Amino acid sequence: MKKKLGIVGYGGQGAWHANWAKKSDVVELWGIYDIAEKRVRAALENGIHAYSSLEDMLRDKSIDIVLCATPNDVHKEIVISALRSGKNVICEKPVALSTEDFDDMVSEAKKAGKLLSVHQNRRWDVDYLAIQKLIDTQEIGEVINIESRIHGSRGIPSDWRCHKPQGGGMILDWGVHLIDQMLKLIPEKITGIYCQTTNITTDEVDDGFTLHIYFESGKKALVEVGTYNFIAMPRFYMQAKSGSALIEDWQKKCRVAKLKAWNEKEVLPVQTAAGITKTMAPRDEITIDSYEIERPVSDVHNFYRNYVAAIDGKEPQLIKNEEVRRVLLVMENAFKSANEKKYIDTLI
Repeated sequence: MKKKLGIVGYGGQGAWHANWAKKSDVVELWGIYDIAEKRVRAALENGIHAYSSLEDMLRDKSIDIVLCATPNDVHKEIVISALRSGKNVICEKPVALSTEDFDDMVSEAKKAGKLLSVHQNRRWDVDYLAIQKLIDTQEIGEVINIESRIHGSRGIPSDWRCHKPQGGGMILDWGVHLIDQMLKLIPEKITGIYCQTTNITTDEVDDGFTLHIYFESGKKALVEVGTYNFIAMPRFYMQAKSGSALIEDWQKKCRVAKLKAWNEKEVLPVQTAAGITKTMAPRDEITIDSYEIERPVSDVHNFYRNYVAAIDGKEPQLIKNEEVRRVLLVMENAFKSANEKKYIDTLI
């Protein structure tokens, strides 16, 4: 039997969840609640039941799962109220604005005996899965460096995401996803963080950032988000000990250059504007295999399938609360580094 789902917040992301829930094989959309009358009307026009208040929704014993898809600053109060009413809870990212708030949420979930999850749905993105597969198979050897970027040119959305009190800015918006992905790609202790933010289109919150993460083994990661980039840099670039990989954007396949032999008998120099060079001469098919790998198969419904199975005790929860907390710690240190304009020694 499908679990009954109630959604708090019927904005862009809440409506996205509602549409997917209608197609789900494990959850059934039971209704929504929103403080904005226009969004309530939109839900009713789409044939969705709208509760008159949050309390009305939480009193409905039919609902098994409450999903919180509101601005970031009210996540905590809604999540805790839902847990105390006996509901399992999914919260949109970032789950909280501090690790302390998240710890309070987790504590309430334990007291209630209910399952709290965070919608880190970009673990199902095919570009991320392609890089993960290369790492898991060791196809081009051990990772040296991974660069992950999202670039756009339209600035921050002109809604609550551009206001600091509501938890706006790109670190908390896209950053939480890219950091979550990176900590899955390189599952090691973090020893250092350095972050710089930009304020090109607004002074209130970061409209872009560049985050350097340093790991215990010496591996390095770069996570970057820009909203004023009219030419985007590649979505992923990875250096490994036996080759390199590149994904230009999330619609493209992963390009791989795999090292076959380090030395060539004779390297022909190439002409540059100021002279010739052998060091930067391109390699050929004698020493490198160049190819593309197929885009992995992915299904966004697997988030809900796993969550429902975890509620029923049939599977372990894929998005673990300790992983979510670690991402929050990285973001807190990123803000500290950017504000203090310095490298942060840490052990996360």
